[in-house]
Amino acid sequence: MPWFARIALIAGLAFLYIPLVMLVVYSFNESNLVTVWSGFSTKWYSRLLQNDEILSAAWLSLRIACVASFAAVILGTMAGYALARIKRFRGSTLFAGMVSAPMVMPDVITGLSLLLLIIQVQSMLQGWMGTEIAWLDRGFFTIFLGHTTLCMAYITVVIRSRLMELDQSLEEAAMDLGARPLKIFFTITLPLIAPAIASGFLLGITLSLDDLVITSFLSGPGSSTLPQVIFSKIKRGLDPQMNVLATIMIAIVGTLVLILNWYMMRQATRRDREAAEAYRQEKLAMEKAVSN
Repeated sequence: MPWFARIALIAGLAFLYIPLVMLVVYSFNESNLVTVWSGFSTKWYSRLLQNDEILSAAWLSLRIACVASFAAVILGTMAGYALARIKRFRGSTLFAGMVSAPMVMPDVITGLSLLLLIIQVQSMLQGWMGTEIAWLDRGFFTIFLGHTTLCMAYITVVIRSRLMELDQSLEEAAMDLGARPLKIFFTITLPLIAPAIASGFLLGITLSLDDLVITSFLSGPGSSTLPQVIFSKIKRGLDPQMNVLATIMIAIVGTLVLILNWYMMRQATRRDREAAEAYRQEKLAMEKAVSN
């Protein structure tokens, strides 16, 4: 590697990870000032575990992230499969643009449009049914809808890219043998795109946990997520508990990334072994046929 590329790599990694290392180190700071080191202590960890406001917000954010990512994975997989396998259909250009719109549209526009849509739907249902629709009040369900819309766009891109890279010869061979499209998808296509689905799920969780703008439009009383609580506390001054919370989140996300990378490397190694074994068996069969 050239010296310039090596220096650029080191500088880039330092720029990304030195602030995270400092944050983790200062989470064990005894001082009330987050930027002044006064000794090693774990008291802020114990105080965070006793902070009901942060814990309830973190639990709400985690539930929304998991449910929204799961729904976005299902919708994103179907959308990505349609865009990758069905080359042209009526409205394909409009469909592709609508799927990718949340990625390029400002979060303020997305949050406001979803809020107006939910208000209109709620008023229409109330007019038809004559009663209030409690599950459409701003809270868990409305935040779930917004995060699902946002995460689906990114997951669709991930799944579509993976499907475009796949060799369709296996699917075509299964189709020639009489397998139905649904059987081909669950038996052949789904296992091959499983790493991309796992990556998309983790990406959806990250996007959901990080979102503040869309959540601000769609949340109501008693449904403040973790980014909202952190943002409100930061405006009143830096709190050492925020360092502890960020350290815990870094540990959780880092663990998930390591597990995902291990799974993807294991799947790649398994596929390479299966391909090598198939090639060996084919070679032996050809040698046997020639000898006979």
